[in-house]
Amino acid sequence: MGQKISFSSDYTRNAHPAILKRLTDMGFEQNVGYGTDPICESAAGKIKKACDCPGAEVFFLVGGTQTNQTIIDMLLKPYEGVVAARTGHIAAHEAGAVEFSGHKVLTLPATGEETDTEKYGSNIGKISAKDLKAYLATFFGDDNHEHMVFPGAVYISHPTEYGTLYTKKELSDISEVCREYEIPLFLDGARLGYGLMSKRTDVTLSDIAQLTDVFYIGGTKVGAMFGEAVVFTKGGKPKHHVPIIKQHGALLAKGWLLGVQFDTLFTDDLYLNISKNAIDMAEDLKGRLKDKGYEFFLDSPTNQQFIIVDNDKLKELDENVVYSFWEKYDDNRTVIRLATDWATTRDELDTLMKYL
Repeated sequence: MGQKISFSSDYTRNAHPAILKRLTDMGFEQNVGYGTDPICESAAGKIKKACDCPGAEVFFLVGGTQTNQTIIDMLLKPYEGVVAARTGHIAAHEAGAVEFSGHKVLTLPATGEETDTEKYGSNIGKISAKDLKAYLATFFGDDNHEHMVFPGAVYISHPTEYGTLYTKKELSDISEVCREYEIPLFLDGARLGYGLMSKRTDVTLSDIAQLTDVFYIGGTKVGAMFGEAVVFTKGGKPKHHVPIIKQHGALLAKGWLLGVQFDTLFTDDLYLNISKNAIDMAEDLKGRLKDKGYEFFLDSPTNQQFIIVDNDKLKELDENVVYSFWEKYDDNRTVIRLATDWATTRDELDTLMKYL
């Protein structure tokens, strides 16, 4: 039997050819380490320009889990935790990395606001400003709150773990609550490119820079070999951030490898252009699945599509396709995730649909 076709995630490929070429062209060129090189400086400048945030502070880390753990530790005092959706990546899929660093994840319902779902897609996976404000008001209104884990930051992801997106109003409302309670808003952008290029979003990179205190631009899932670009938008980066990064094992000695990748991705809009391919392929896939009569678990406007499949069909699918198990739907059916990426082709979709 030949190799299975994989739609399990969006980090299963190598890097974009432009990145690989640039790394090859560098040959045996030498650079200073730990992100202090001119290439990282150039990449940071391009990102600040793309964000329309000239005062931002930018640095590069190696992966999503390290970034989430490190940034949250930077934001919090020892007695503080981070507020997140129950379905948030740090609450569900990072093996307790935040708790391992000594901070509790304080969870909220993950249903979002009542927005126009036909226009923007499902609300699953999002927190709402209403729930956040109620949580914070209840906490600080409790006379015993000095004996409890303080909410010291708010974590959201865009897109969420379900491929759903915040609207600009939802982000603005959450940001306003964070300002009211003077706690930072941190946005996980592991798949940010796919969120920005969705046909059903009203949120731009500039909006995110304006409404958050810190966010990161995912490279691992969007064309890079590895790496995430962290953006502190309002000067909140710790004075001595390098020791904190190093304590979390997230400091790459050859930091220029990260700089090269992001400098390339943010040249001539490459990051957004390749992200658009994933959205185009996801829309194509969604149409084909609808034509086949598949039932969708939710309406995702990005590159992750969730369908409900009979368990008997899954046994057949297992022989030819790598997919992500998501959750048990009932005794006879299962929710699976199919993810397109920056390099997905229509030929690959044709092959997948033969087995679906």
